[in-house]
Amino acid sequence: MRFLRAILFSTMTLAAAAFARAADAPAPSGLTPVWEATLPKFDAGAYDAKVELMLSKYEESTGRKLAPGPKKKVGLKIYTDSGPGMATPIALVKAVIAAMERRGFETENIFIVGLNQLRLRMTGYLPAYAQGDYPFKGHPVYVLESGRYYDPVWFYDSPLPSRFDSIFAEKSVEDQNPNTTREQDRKSFLATPLFLDADFWINLPVFTDHQILGINGSLVNATLWNASNTARFFRSPANAPAAVAEMSAIPELRQTWALTIASLEHYQYIGGPYFNSLYTVSEPVLWLSSDPVALDSMVLERINRWRERNGFRAISEDIHTLGFAETLGVGSTRITPDRVINVDK
Repeated sequence: MRFLRAILFSTMTLAAAAFARAADAPAPSGLTPVWEATLPKFDAGAYDAKVELMLSKYEESTGRKLAPGPKKKVGLKIYTDSGPGMATPIALVKAVIAAMERRGFETENIFIVGLNQLRLRMTGYLPAYAQGDYPFKGHPVYVLESGRYYDPVWFYDSPLPSRFDSIFAEKSVEDQNPNTTREQDRKSFLATPLFLDADFWINLPVFTDHQILGINGSLVNATLWNASNTARFFRSPANAPAAVAEMSAIPELRQTWALTIASLEHYQYIGGPYFNSLYTVSEPVLWLSSDPVALDSMVLERINRWRERNGFRAISEDIHTLGFAETLGVGSTRITPDRVINVDK
């Protein structure tokens, strides 16, 4: 049986880091680049044009074609878990789908992965119960909390206490089997479609602050929102950042995680991950990078500026999520001027 323990990651992540470095042509600073575009509008046409431009720049720079491989499938990991108002923009997802279809992927082989069925319905990724129409007909939508997309041989093992829901805590015990063993409770099973069924997958996060993790964004969407029984980590300020870093460094996950595309159409600087429109910001900015640490670091700077501007304390420097991920070779927190490449110029 294959399993994943934190004690193994010091050696396993060396392979992941080497793969990540090989996948990108470095910026002049020697760091993995971040491509940036300005969105004239937050509509389908603007997203479609900018996504295609950025993907083309990525392919040209890295020499890696985002085309069908042996599995002929691509996965899109979205974020909907703060509910309506703070979910991956549908126009962005449709633009990425269109770009993948232009590169040869069949409609039915472009699948979407989300965590919770109710929030997927509330945000438009699944049809509302009252009607069957929604924007992603023909594309499989995998709901991780259904339990159908975990494999018993792929799990992250941790002795932390078992389940609770970080978004809607009062719902934490619903639909949970009370007769689980201590061994079952300490395991977080990984969502295997992204790294076993797809040639590669694209991370499409939304950014909020998080009291325990600092930033709820690229790293968290790919890890804690991409596995079972992980909301328990949010109880532990000491262990949750390490869990995010260790899970993001799993070689099998990293080897198929091609890149992250993130829109700043909306992000939240305090009170997250619960959505609060009073503390949201909108910028006409779109980013693409294979370094999730860089993207989270760039958002952290913005969030702290907005917090300071509105009389709130900066996110605690004692939260080391990004530092841990950097130590494990997942990416770099260094943001130099030549690292961010504007594709509009």
